Formats: sequence, C-alpha cells, structure tokens
Amino acid sequence: MQPLRDIDALLFDLDQTLLDNDHFQTSVVRTCATLAERDPRLNATALLAANRQAVADCLPEVERPWTLGQLSGLAVTREIWRRTLRTFDLHDAARIDEATELLLRYGREAYRPFDDVRALFDLLDASRLPIALITNGASDSQRDKLRALGLEDRFDALVISGEIGRAKPDAVVFELAFERLAVAPARAWHVGDNLATDVAGALAAGCNAVWLNRRGATRLDTHPQPHAEIRSLSELVAALSDR
Repeated sequence: MQPLRDIDALLFDLDQTLLDNDHFQTSVVRTCATLAERDPRLNATALLAANRQAVADCLPEVERPWTLGQLSGLAVTREIWRRTLRTFDLHDAARIDEATELLLRYGREAYRPFDDVRALFDLLDASRLPIALITNGASDSQRDKLRALGLEDRFDALVISGEIGRAKPDAVVFELAFERLAVAPARAWHVGDNLATDVAGALAAGCNAVWLNRRGATRLDTHPQPHAEIRSLSELVAALSDR
C-alpha cells in the first residue's frame, strides 16, 4: 500500500475488521455445555445443533430489523434461545432468560481484536489522526463489543446503524461520519472487510476505500473496486508511518 499522505481522517468497520468474530462460536458451545450441566434433560451436542438451526431460521427474519435498530441484540438473542429450547419442549421464560444471559456473558469473554489492531491504535494515538467507526448492527450489540474490546472511547465519532436507522452501504451513513469529524470525503479513507457494504458505501459517499482482504478472497469484475487492498492492518500501519 502506498503511503497515505493526502489524508485527514480514517474510518473503520468493526466486525471482521477490528473484531475477530470467529471466536464467538466458543461462547455458544460454552452456553450449551452449561445449560446441559444444569438440566439433565438437555444434551450439549443436541443443544448446539438445535441452536444452529434456530440461528439459520431466525436470521433472515431479524437481520434487517436488528441492523436498523428496530430489534435489539438482546431481543434477537432471546428469540434464538426461545426457538432452541422449544425443540426440547422447554418454554419456561426463566430458562430462556438464563440461556440468553449466559450467551451474552460468554460472548463478551470471547470477543477478541485481531492481532494487528493494537499496533494500529498505538500509531493512531501518537499521530492524533481523527478516526471514526462505522458499523452495522443494533446499538446494544455493537457498543457491547466495543466496551469488551476497550475501544468505545477511542474514536472521535461513532456511527452505528441501529442508532440512526440507516446502514452501510447507504452513503448517508458515511456522510454523517464526515460531518462529525468535520472532514471532506475526498480526504478520508474507510477501511473494511466487506466489498458490498464497506467498499461500495465508501465509494458512493465519495470516500477513499481500503479493502481489508484478510483471507485472500478473489474480487470479481462485478464487485466494486477499492482504491487499495491490504491483507493486514499492519500494511495500513506502514502506509501511515511513511506518510
């Protein structure tokens, strides 16, 4: 990546850019194991299978309302566990609440930043470059992740789709970040892992787009074309250091 000299602000996506979501599945496994330990009628393996089916059935219904703030993360989690436990003919509200609370607690413990995040934020702290976070999701879900990572207060602006009722790739989401940072779109760079939401949204808003392609995915000609592609945030650190 070329040195970033013409830059007044950096914008970041959260999930799979700063936050490694791959660890979250361990919280589901732990929840199933704990529930099975507490109730002899339950089996951890069967619970896990039922939960996966509940997620697959529920997500198409709740993803958009969750993204736009019409449903909280708490409500979605509770509904998934209601459907999971219904498989075992368990309908007790207290048991559903127990499963929900366990998953949320274990989830907080499972949140992990990618290994290249700390060095990036050390550099950003030293450079005093204004930064914003633009993330899709319900307010409680996304702020919970930020608090668990210790990042909630590290940004000069937070734009969470569930708090404004608009989501990436809507250009309005990016424009709100520019306004809060008092920066021109052409002088800002947005870094994200998703071509459809991060890259397309940044381009629509007149912002420079950096595609964080951690897994070496292939970009097709039909996909939006970023201004830069990187495999690690370490490349961004080098580009900022050289400016």
